[in-house]
Amino acid sequence: MVKFSEIERQRQVIQAKLDGLKAKEERNFTGQFSTPIVLAKAIIQHTTKIMPQGGKIRFLDPAFGTGAFFSALNSAFSATRIEAATGYEIDPHYGIPAKKLWSETILDLQLTDFTKAIPPIDDKNKFNLIICNPPYVRHHHINGQKEQLQAKAFSAANIKLSGLSGLYCYFMALSHPWLKSNGISGWLVPSEFMDVNYGQSVKHYLLNEVTLLQIHRFDPKDVQFDDALVSSAILWFKNKKPKVNHRVKFTYGGTIDQPAHEKEIRVKVLADEKKWTRFPVSGERFINSNSIPKLKDFFTVKRGIATGDNGFFIMSPEEIQRQNLLREQFRPILPSPRYLDVTEVNADEKGNPILKNQLFVLDCKLPIDEVKRDYPYLYIYLQKGVARGVPDRYLCKNRKIWYAQETRLESSFYCTYIGRGRKPFRFILNHSKAIVSNSYLILYPKPFLEKDIVTNAILKVRIIEALNQIPGKAMVDEGRVYGGGMHKLEPKELGNVPAIEIANLL
Repeated sequence: MVKFSEIERQRQVIQAKLDGLKAKEERNFTGQFSTPIVLAKAIIQHTTKIMPQGGKIRFLDPAFGTGAFFSALNSAFSATRIEAATGYEIDPHYGIPAKKLWSETILDLQLTDFTKAIPPIDDKNKFNLIICNPPYVRHHHINGQKEQLQAKAFSAANIKLSGLSGLYCYFMALSHPWLKSNGISGWLVPSEFMDVNYGQSVKHYLLNEVTLLQIHRFDPKDVQFDDALVSSAILWFKNKKPKVNHRVKFTYGGTIDQPAHEKEIRVKVLADEKKWTRFPVSGERFINSNSIPKLKDFFTVKRGIATGDNGFFIMSPEEIQRQNLLREQFRPILPSPRYLDVTEVNADEKGNPILKNQLFVLDCKLPIDEVKRDYPYLYIYLQKGVARGVPDRYLCKNRKIWYAQETRLESSFYCTYIGRGRKPFRFILNHSKAIVSNSYLILYPKPFLEKDIVTNAILKVRIIEALNQIPGKAMVDEGRVYGGGMHKLEPKELGNVPAIEIANLL
């Protein structure tokens, strides 16, 4: 008789040993983050409440690893109920030891790439339970097979996946023809698909091709994987077209069975809502969002400049002097948010910010021949950059002049776009000529607002007060969250933040 508890004990020892033999960078590249057994058991245990009672189980794990979910399955269901179990594992580093470990069980472990496997044609050979923690491989690491995978995903599940989709999206799509009608599928995935643009196609699939049953989103501060700073969610769906009035259960925080928050959301609401992470803590938007004033109605939002090498291009006044460089080839730039402890930046008579840690960014538009002829010390400094490979960096080598920064005008209004806590973002009132790096977002007033600011000097102060009165939750709802509770806002997302405070002011 197979003792699954003893196999699980051995599996955990093997998993730790195998992980230790691979560099963390390699596992990050290939998206190999093993599911902790406690989490695997919690997911399977919750799945038992979703599965129909009784009946045989045909189980599939398309990204098997060493078998955490299969182990959890055998602790939750009797051996007599599990009719078949199949796994796919592309990496022999994990697959060969796993195949040996589970050799005395009914498991059929295929040491091959699931994305290239052919699904069963006969429904009786399909599976009524698919549970998977797919590899979290970012889109830029899916080399040479993206178009083929997109075509297969569309054929398998009617999903037109974006080129920015991670590999986990393809796994979900390609598993569709393996799942029996009315079968249950559960996926442990990064929660970012709920908010980002590439996730729209995944959400369309979940709302139209299957019946989405539940999404549990873990508190971002409670990272599920020790070696991956990823905010995770587990979703379950049934292979059946949804009813028109179907509601999806959203849970958040706590445990899967005892969440901190819970709410059912209508499918119609989800189809219109771009930010699913607002649920269940926030409710449906009952007011027509198009009628609510937003920041984009008053500002054009852009990202700060990306130098390509801050250590080379950004200097203190002392460093500029030490290199015998001229200040006229530099622009003032604010320090990163962590080193800026004020919300209002004043300026001296030259327009430079009055700060303890003044910084300037090299921004020369002259061709290198002119620099060599007219600014010999600058030419010497640039040659130091050449020696350290700065011109070969991605951003620099794609510029006409590698040491000339992208064009950005300074603004009176800047916003930190990444942070933690209840109010992770703050707005900065800038009176100086300082530009900002891409650690900030820039808000350029629309022409009508700029005209009012010019004629009313106190208006800038009133505007910054109004901006900082925007509730942190309103901004968080429009952004995205990552593991460890780190919140982030992209330019378009900041533009979509409700700006009732600004509208009331004007």
